[in-house]
Amino acid sequence: MRMYDLAGADERYRFSPYCWRIKMILAHKGLDCDYVAWRFTDKDRLPQPNQGLVPVLVDGETVVGDSWKIIGYLDERYPQRPIFESEQARSQALFLKYWLERTIHPLITRIVLRDAWAGQHPNDQAYFRESREKRFGKPLEEVVADREQTRVRLREVLDPLRATLQDQPCLSGQQPALADYLAFSTLQWARCVSDFDLLEQSDPIYAWRERMLALFDGLGAKAMRSSAGTT
Repeated sequence: MRMYDLAGADERYRFSPYCWRIKMILAHKGLDCDYVAWRFTDKDRLPQPNQGLVPVLVDGETVVGDSWKIIGYLDERYPQRPIFESEQARSQALFLKYWLERTIHPLITRIVLRDAWAGQHPNDQAYFRESREKRFGKPLEEVVADREQTRVRLREVLDPLRATLQDQPCLSGQQPALADYLAFSTLQWARCVSDFDLLEQSDPIYAWRERMLALFDGLGAKAMRSSAGTT
């Protein structure tokens, strides 16, 4: 099994929140996988079929793209330590996925986008800047200009996670599972691309993230962080 995994200037620098979801789930299931470094301008290197995006998982003759579809495939193909205990659990996780992607990801983007650009391979930097500036209609530096205020807003919006973690050790209950891997991967993305701290150390989310970093022999903690500097 191998997975195409987004990399920066250094091949060891892997930061995609969507790829991190799959890494955590593979570790949860105890499955081995080779991670192939892939960059934004390497679209012709992806196996078919693909959407020009990662993660892409190759398992024998099977090729699966899109992190949510990969999760479903892994649970069906490798039922040990299931991720989806029921159809209801799948639907609840789908809500969390969309909440993270449509509410939390945009806020984090407006905090770390310039730092994310700085960590890209030189061949990718022009593409990254042009595509993101077209999306936002302004230079990267202007996108993150108010990131102090955006961080305040992010901490407010994260309050449902905070309240949950005040009542129980994990988002999934007593032990980490899919909800934890989805939320952790979002915060791991920010942690990998920027030194700008999103969370206060007194925040229950910070303590939970530290526990998640230590899972699976420190899989998350060992991740290389960008050394490109911050704005």
